[in-house]
Amino acid sequence: MNKNDLVAALASKADMSKTDASNAVKAVLDIIGKALKKGDDVRLVGFGTFYVTKRAASKGRNPRTGETIHIEPSKLPKFKAGKVLKDSLN
Repeated sequence: MNKNDLVAALASKADMSKTDASNAVKAVLDIIGKALKKGDDVRLVGFGTFYVTKRAASKGRNPRTGETIHIEPSKLPKFKAGKVLKDSLN
């Protein structure tokens, strides 16, 4: 399922126009993104938790030249599925 499929399913399920559903999906994704940028977790009980982890700086290797390179530290978004979601899949 991609974003357009999600919008169509939401419009059908909630009996709303595709424009309104698209705006709702965009708003939810924007809110989650902004919360993660601030360093907050987003917990959706029964569904899961979106959170940010930090990756430390490390050394890598350029595959073409074999030269050692420095990889900057970074932040990564992660998702951990909740119990209800896990149980619904099995």
